[in-house]
Amino acid sequence: MAQDLADPGRAPTAGGAGAGESRIRLLPAEGRTPLNGRMPTPRALRWRSDRESEGEQRAVSVFFAPRAYVRVCAHAGSDLDNEVGGALVGRWRADSTTGRQYVVVEAAIRAQHTRHGSAFLTFTTESLVALHDEMERRYPTKELVGWYHTHPRMGVFLSGYDVWLHQHFFPEPWQVALVIEPYTRLGGFFIREVDGRLNPHRYVGFYELVPRGSSSLVYWQNLEPELKVEQVEGGMQS
Repeated sequence: MAQDLADPGRAPTAGGAGAGESRIRLLPAEGRTPLNGRMPTPRALRWRSDRESEGEQRAVSVFFAPRAYVRVCAHAGSDLDNEVGGALVGRWRADSTTGRQYVVVEAAIRAQHTRHGSAFLTFTTESLVALHDEMERRYPTKELVGWYHTHPRMGVFLSGYDVWLHQHFFPEPWQVALVIEPYTRLGGFFIREVDGRLNPHRYVGFYELVPRGSSSLVYWQNLEPELKVEQVEGGMQS
């Protein structure tokens, strides 16, 4: 249940000397549009949650690269008693044929300078500055496509604090939230609907990018594959 030190009653600011000198942009940029790409569904294995319904319209689809999945799971499993979290890094694109938007999670950055316990995770101003500094240093051409955190022994959902943090610090329609329950091996994404609404209890699955000749890495017990792994053709997009 992630929290932030900022006052939930006002728009948060970050940085050292004031809003004008902040290194963190908290509000969506006007008129941003995704670059064109090709949705890599032929090279992906679709994992579906039991909370999904046919015909639901969401702002984006999520593709998860193996290295990023392993890194997130390793961090989640590093502490089964306290919440941990971080940022999801990758690409935001629109399919050049269908126009459907999607994000590809290619890397994960562990949040530093946090305060955490068994039922809370505080992203401090220092946490956010450090995340953006590492983004600029290691992934200057990538996007901050969302964030993740764990709910040890609590299940997969967004608390009121989680929703507040997501809306204020990850306000773009295409930015997503991933919640992992590491103790019983559960996980799921929370994605805004096309009208901007966010259901804190309806988590969805994702597309796992499976390199040619490789096996699936997903082990979350609450997700089911739509196809067998051997039916996935091609390799992972570079």
